[in-house]
Amino acid sequence: MAKSLEFSIFPPNRPLEENAIPVVFLHGWGLNSAVWQPLLTLFANNQTNYQFITIDLPGFGNNNDIELKPYSLTNICQQINQIIEQPAIYIGWSLGGLVATEMALQHPKQVLALATVASSPYFVDQPINQWPGIKEHILKNFHQQLATDAAKTINGFLKIQAMGSPHIRQDLKLITQLVMAYPLASQQTLDDSLSLLSDCDLRSNLVQIKQPFLRLYGRNDSLVPKAVIDKVSNLAPNSSHHIFEHASHAPFISHLDDFYQVLLSWLKSQH
Repeated sequence: MAKSLEFSIFPPNRPLEENAIPVVFLHGWGLNSAVWQPLLTLFANNQTNYQFITIDLPGFGNNNDIELKPYSLTNICQQINQIIEQPAIYIGWSLGGLVATEMALQHPKQVLALATVASSPYFVDQPINQWPGIKEHILKNFHQQLATDAAKTINGFLKIQAMGSPHIRQDLKLITQLVMAYPLASQQTLDDSLSLLSDCDLRSNLVQIKQPFLRLYGRNDSLVPKAVIDKVSNLAPNSSHHIFEHASHAPFISHLDDFYQVLLSWLKSQH
């Protein structure tokens, strides 16, 4: 029998209120659910109306022993749908934003609302079509580096994520400490999941999303350029967005208090 994904409820020892709303957090490429700890600590200290759930994507963190073949958005969403029985609000960062978006498309009745953080429906730069994103040679370099030194590749990716933040060293140190507390993904999982950033294109599907849809960005993000924001607004006319000034690819780390306030206000507007 295939092993199911593990998930964590935060805070672990607090009784669940009867009408609490599940909120599922999905992390980005190469990392794990530990990146959400500072944000979840703020939520836990201030209110109890939500049940916060974090999931390590297949092959990552506490689910690093789970292999998916093929490693696809469809299969990831099927795994998540098997363990999260209640309809929930989904919040996904970067690659996790792609997964959360696909959840809203594949399993609309299970997704009450959707928020993506520093994410894009298509991550690759396309100069011919004037679509801003990650340069193809950068993604190719990561694939090549993974074959020789996965840990070094992750560290390089972390540095890119922190670029543009006003306190890059502190952000980088915190993210690294959080991530390294969990098991690292295998080289195969890293390579397969990196291919999702290269290959997945949900642009034409965004118009199908009927749930409340919030998009959160960092103005200085080098992986999801600010030029993409208006283009996604046109593709998802029912969505709204917020830009964190001076933030990079991880606004929930670099601008924790502001991020918390914006997300909490949106969550409260959903009920």
